[in-house]
Amino acid sequence: MTFTILLVIVLFWLSLKSEAQQPTYIYHVCSNTTTFTVNSTYQANRDTVLSWLVSNTTRGDGFYNTTAGSSPDTVYGISHCRVDINTTFCQAYINFASEDLTRRCPVEKTAIIYYGECLLRYSNRTIVSVLEDSRIGYWLDTQRNTSFIPQDGYFDQVVSAAAVISMNEILNRAENQPSEKRFAAVETRVSANQKLYILEQCSPDISDTDCRICLQRSIENLSCCVGRQGGGVLNPSCNVRYDIYPFYNQTAIAPLPPAPAPELEEDTQNNSNWITILVASLSATFGVALISVSGFFIWRRRNNQENRENSQGAQLLDLVDGRIPNEHSTETFSGENMGKSQELPSIQLDILHAATNSFSHNNKLGEGGFGPVYKGTLADGKEIAVKRLSGTSGQGLVELKNEVMLIARLQHRNLVKLLGCCLEKNENLLVYEFMHNRSLDVFLFDPNLSAQLDWQKRLVIIKGIARGIMYLHEDSRLRIIHRDLKASNVLLDHKMNPKISDFGMARIFGEDRNEANTKRVVGTYGYMAPEYAMHGLFSIKSDVFSFGVLLLEIISGRKNNGFHLLLSGESLLTFAWKLWSKGAGMELIDQCLVPSSVASEVLKCIHIGLLCVQEDPSVRPTMSSVIYMLASDGTISLSRPTEPAFSVGRAIVEPSQSNSNDGACSVNEVTISNFVPR
Repeated sequence: MTFTILLVIVLFWLSLKSEAQQPTYIYHVCSNTTTFTVNSTYQANRDTVLSWLVSNTTRGDGFYNTTAGSSPDTVYGISHCRVDINTTFCQAYINFASEDLTRRCPVEKTAIIYYGECLLRYSNRTIVSVLEDSRIGYWLDTQRNTSFIPQDGYFDQVVSAAAVISMNEILNRAENQPSEKRFAAVETRVSANQKLYILEQCSPDISDTDCRICLQRSIENLSCCVGRQGGGVLNPSCNVRYDIYPFYNQTAIAPLPPAPAPELEEDTQNNSNWITILVASLSATFGVALISVSGFFIWRRRNNQENRENSQGAQLLDLVDGRIPNEHSTETFSGENMGKSQELPSIQLDILHAATNSFSHNNKLGEGGFGPVYKGTLADGKEIAVKRLSGTSGQGLVELKNEVMLIARLQHRNLVKLLGCCLEKNENLLVYEFMHNRSLDVFLFDPNLSAQLDWQKRLVIIKGIARGIMYLHEDSRLRIIHRDLKASNVLLDHKMNPKISDFGMARIFGEDRNEANTKRVVGTYGYMAPEYAMHGLFSIKSDVFSFGVLLLEIISGRKNNGFHLLLSGESLLTFAWKLWSKGAGMELIDQCLVPSSVASEVLKCIHIGLLCVQEDPSVRPTMSSVIYMLASDGTISLSRPTEPAFSVGRAIVEPSQSNSNDGACSVNEVTISNFVPR
């Protein structure tokens, strides 16, 4: 009986040990574009690299890299365990990963596998000290049941804030203690009964700058996990993970310092007074020391904050002046001189405070995706618009840099003009020309103001928008995809001429590229092409789709978003297509246009709009073709458009129901509407 119990205990212990030594699989990538022959020299070198990674994992801090073979059969390898994993388990995990990876990727020259506790990768090119922050996987907690349910976006805001704090802690450690491991764990309270735990880690072979870049982009990509109680972003060079339970070894990551324990003799009653005096003295000394240390850390933290602000401002100024590239520069400029081709003036903060009456609420023009916009008047009477992004905001800085990078180098009469910037103290401000008539949506969708836009004015606006988009796609030295073309991003000057604004979401393409794919879908549903909204695939034809939606909105005076609530659950696109198909296209127009409209011009514009919103991107026209069609006298023959991509017949909300999704905004900057693919 005793032997049986002992055997059960041993088997149970072995099963636990076996389970503990098997890491939690998350994701793997095998590059099948290059493969090797079985039993080749490359395979022998790969197997050698994997064996060396396993045997040397116990060295150092859970990170090891090695190389085997000579060109063209050189193999580079990296193994990296999570910071709280001890060397024994780390070696067991890497050993398991080595076998697992060769099983999953038997003949691929490049492969990587991710587990919750470690990663293992090899390649036929140099991967050590090289930043690779393309997102390759997620960690989504779907197994753990809990009574805690994130609500109203508050939980996701806490996650983002904690992630930024954790990143800053890593960077502070790297600055003050270069030999420290690049990781940080933050615990913060979400509610009275619930905590949030977050862990971030950079690969020790990359630079501090690359660590910052990698973590910043990973934090932005946490949009993958909106509404999840646990999640994370996994990159080759860094990773971010959070959950509502401690998924890491708290003691191993943040060991508490041992409490002072002086050896005092307590054998006799006579020593009690001496002990009391000593304890009191030590307490007083400790109190003074604690105050001094606290003061020092507060001083240092303020200095670090100022340094970070100055560094952030300097980085943005460098970007404006063209001294450093943005995240797409390698695919954009192709050796183009990045010098100060166009100087962007720096405007003093006190001047902008005076111009905007210290950013008074009465001067507020509206709220953009990354901050409010204020009207200002300079001392010489010149009116300006000031976009304000708080320096303490982690969200939007990349988009602000992106906008500066683009718009400072673009000059077109149908693009809004950037006059200067201000980067002082904790402010990031962009100064634009003031547009007296605000944005197109203000007039287009207001029953009282829409009458000010007769048909000829709307036609001028349509052609101006088309010319601006064509310039971005074809005529500028950069090929730019706007990705957020909509009525609110078209501004109107004092003569109602249109100017496209808000380039925070724009992407630059090299001359040899026409499309790209992203997992971070941004923009506004209703204006987004179906291939982009559902698959993240965008191209110049994505902007053409958005232009087509905008064109039909200008003609009808109705928003595509929300249109399904008015007429039988149809979208504006489907409604327009049905009217046009049965020869009743003029029924689409805004009623205030009837006296001034020219039927042939209206019908031609509807036809062009329907060509732009076709489901297949390849059959949509280019913007140069659109401009040609708009300028034609009606003698050219236009192809017949197919039915538009979306129908929202199932998205009607009954009067007794509430629609919680209307007007909601996701973390990845997408305005949500209730579309259902047909």
